[in-house]
Amino acid sequence: MIRHRRTSAVFALCCAVSVALVGCEGSSVGGADTTANQEDVFTGTKKIDVDGKSVNVSCSGEAAEGEPVVVLLHGGGDDVEDLAGIQEALSAENRVCSYDRLGAGASDKPDGPQTMETTGNVLTAVLDEVAGDAPAVLAGHSLGGLIIGRYAPEHQDRVAGLVLMDATSPTQRADLLREIPESATGPAVQLRDGNLAGFDGQNPELLKITDGEVRSAGDVPVEVIQHGQQYLAQGVPEYGPGLEQAWADGQRKWLALSSDSNLSTAEGSGHHVYRDAPDLVVEKIQKVAGQVAEQG
Repeated sequence: MIRHRRTSAVFALCCAVSVALVGCEGSSVGGADTTANQEDVFTGTKKIDVDGKSVNVSCSGEAAEGEPVVVLLHGGGDDVEDLAGIQEALSAENRVCSYDRLGAGASDKPDGPQTMETTGNVLTAVLDEVAGDAPAVLAGHSLGGLIIGRYAPEHQDRVAGLVLMDATSPTQRADLLREIPESATGPAVQLRDGNLAGFDGQNPELLKITDGEVRSAGDVPVEVIQHGQQYLAQGVPEYGPGLEQAWADGQRKWLALSSDSNLSTAEGSGHHVYRDAPDLVVEKIQKVAGQVAEQG
C-alpha cells in the first residue's frame, strides 16, 4: 500500500478514494541508537550501507541457535515505526528485525527508478546483516507482502518461511483495469488512476511493479492473512464488491508460493491486519517460525 498521512489507496486499495503518496511518522522499536549485545547482534536501530545508500534497520529480541530471524517488511508509504507494535510483541520469543526500504522512513532516497530486483538486492543486504547464515522468516504487509512473494522463489536458500499480511495482489493492475472500466467517474477513477500511477513508479520508493505469475518457493511454510472487513464496497459502492472479490482472489493466488500454504481471514479487520488483528498476526508468524525451527 502507498499512503499519505491523510490518504491511502495505492497498491492496497485502502480507503478507496485517496491517492497521495507520502509516508507517516511514529516511534521506533528500541530507540534511535544501536546498542551492541555481541559482535554484530544489536538492539535498536542501525544504519547499514547498501551500495552507497544508508538503510535504516531496527532489531529487537534475542537470537537463539537453531531459531530463525523474523524480518518484517512494511507496506508502501509506511516504515518501521508502523511495525513497532507487532515487532515488540514478536520479540518476546523471537529475534525480529525490520527495515525502511529506500525512499521510506529514515533510509536514503533512491537515485532513480527501482525494480523488484533492486529492492530485492536491499533485502538481501539486510538479511546478510541481521540473519547471516541463520534461516529467515519474512513477513510482509501489503506492498511488502508482494515484495517477499516475488523475492522468495528466487532466494530459496535464504527464505525458510513466509507470512503475507493482506499482500498486494500479484495481478493488481489487471484487477483494477477489469473492475473499474474506462467509463467510470468520480472516486472510482481516482482510485484506479492513483493505483496505476503508483505501479508505474510514482511513489516514494520510485518502485515500478508489473503483474506476474506466482512462482513456487518450494515447500516452505507460508501463511496468508487477508482482511475481513469489506471496506471497499463502502468507498466505491458501484465497484467495491468486484474489487473485494479480486483482492480475495489475489490472496488465494499467493497460496501457490508453497505446497505448505494456508489462508486465514482476520475477521473485522481492515487492510492493516497487524493493527486490527495483532494476536492473529503474531500467532501466524510464530507458527511459521516454530515450523522452521523444528525443521532444523
